[in-house]
Amino acid sequence: MSDKELSVRERVTRSERWVVKIGSALLTDDGRCLDSGSMASWVEQMVALHCAGVELVLVSSGAVAAGMSRLGWVSRPSAIHELQAAAAVGQMGLVQAWESSFAKHGMQTAQVLLTHDDLSDRKRYLNARSTLRTLVELGVVPVINENDTVVTDEIRFGDNDTLAALVANLVEADVLVILTDRDGMFEADPRINPDAALISEARADDPRLDAVAGGSAGALGRGGMQTKLRAARLAARSGACTVIVGGRIERVLGRLRAGERLGTMLSPERGLFAARKQWLAGHLQMRGALMLDEGAVKALVSDHKSLLPVGVRSVEGNFRRGEMVACVDPHGNEVARGLVNYSAAEAQKIIGQSSDAIGRLLGYVYEPELVHRDNLVLV
Repeated sequence: MSDKELSVRERVTRSERWVVKIGSALLTDDGRCLDSGSMASWVEQMVALHCAGVELVLVSSGAVAAGMSRLGWVSRPSAIHELQAAAAVGQMGLVQAWESSFAKHGMQTAQVLLTHDDLSDRKRYLNARSTLRTLVELGVVPVINENDTVVTDEIRFGDNDTLAALVANLVEADVLVILTDRDGMFEADPRINPDAALISEARADDPRLDAVAGGSAGALGRGGMQTKLRAARLAARSGACTVIVGGRIERVLGRLRAGERLGTMLSPERGLFAARKQWLAGHLQMRGALMLDEGAVKALVSDHKSLLPVGVRSVEGNFRRGEMVACVDPHGNEVARGLVNYSAAEAQKIIGQSSDAIGRLLGYVYEPELVHRDNLVLV
């Protein structure tokens, strides 16, 4: 059954990879201290999802807020060095709390701190993606936060909602769940109008949402409903659904997985696979070409497989790892295009060889494929 034939809620019940983002106000019990009870509840729910076959990535705010609590500060500082000091203090307790809570269920966690530079530089982006995908495949839960201790105003994400959306793109998640201190998006501010109706479902790109996403962030965070809407739109670019939902709702993650209509579900125009393929197909800036033999052409066109080094006759251009290349048949026709896993210089050394020889020829292995089928589209 295709994405279009499934309702948005049904897509969530069948999804296989989630990014869960939890905000500072929730994690720190509105700034008092890390809320270990709530953290234990969310972990229990995430463990249940993991046992049901869902791959998980956790984006955790709270380092600055936790540090403020430990340092006895009652208001968020504005000076960057004070924020970084609070983050350095708070990150210690935050990661320890997550690790110990997951360990009670026999699950491993991994701390990953990112800056904007890590996702804007193509090589670092690919390295981050490979590491995160490997952790997820190993059953480890990556706990991601912005690297507040070293980040500057020029390179910061600005809020962890944006970071969570970029991570959803990075790991090609099906669902982004943003747990917040509100039950979702409302047609008016429920703090002013208690009768305001909850928006249950909408398209992420619906311009009418901009008018109802106003309101400032809390004292502890940098985001607000506007940043959550922007995050949903970023996630939608790669086909992910976003759920903005109250983190204090009992068993919220399991109930979402069961298809219950909680929070606000913001859906993309296209499904995960279609959105990614459309982006690849529309990427016109080719950095080089891989000249294929007939066997490789058949593997790509008829069998829908990845492109392996053994099927490539020659390399053209001076491309870097992660850039777009054309895949050309023996008659000079472009049959596909995709993101290449090795630079032109590296590809020259491994073409015509089996994947098992990559490590011997290069001294390292990024991937066994030159172009993975998930990063390749037929033309």
